[in-house]
Amino acid sequence: MAAKKTPLELSTEETEELERIARSQTVEHRRVVRAQIILRISKGESLSSVARTVGQRRRIIMKWDKRFRDKRVEGLEDARRSGRPARFSPGGCDALGEAGM
Repeated sequence: MAAKKTPLELSTEETEELERIARSQTVEHRRVVRAQIILRISKGESLSSVARTVGQRRRIIMKWDKRFRDKRVEGLEDARRSGRPARFSPGGCDALGEAGM
């Protein structure tokens, strides 16, 4: 039998910030969905119910729940990823030393 999670409690500031993000028309869609997930969990909805409502899999809901519990609102941002190094310098010069325009 799985242990029941403790209820997710939000501070007033966190609630206001998440509601602002969830209502926003200019914030990236993925951030809006993440805010909606946390708000629904804080209202006591089950993970399965939240997953059905926002159209995500249950494991994704659990991921964002855990990240929020660990890092709070900052945890809803995308994690930094490694990637291919920049081919051109930020100043506009390429690797051969030619000036960019």
